[in-house]
Amino acid sequence: MYAIVVDGGRQYRVEPGMEVDIDFRDLSQGSEITFEKVLAVSADDGLKLGSPTLDGASVTASVIGPKKDKKIYIQKFRRRKHSKRRTGHRQIHTRVKIEKIAV
Repeated sequence: MYAIVVDGGRQYRVEPGMEVDIDFRDLSQGSEITFEKVLAVSADDGLKLGSPTLDGASVTASVIGPKKDKKIYIQKFRRRKHSKRRTGHRQIHTRVKIEKIAV
């Protein structure tokens, strides 16, 4: 069984027991989050598609905690000016574990 949910402008294919990194939310560890925008659910009786979302479908997940992504470097360089600049950025995500898919 799997579902396709929308969160933060991105679509995720999730299954029960799966861990997913979503956009950062300031939630405590162990708290629950519910995804209401469910685009599709695949169950034993077949695939159910929404137009655009399924009414009454939801996905419940528990928060594991914050997680930092790998560091990316931004380098700016202007030729013949002795101007160089290098900065870095490290995005923070919230890791959640999918508990239940309800149709």
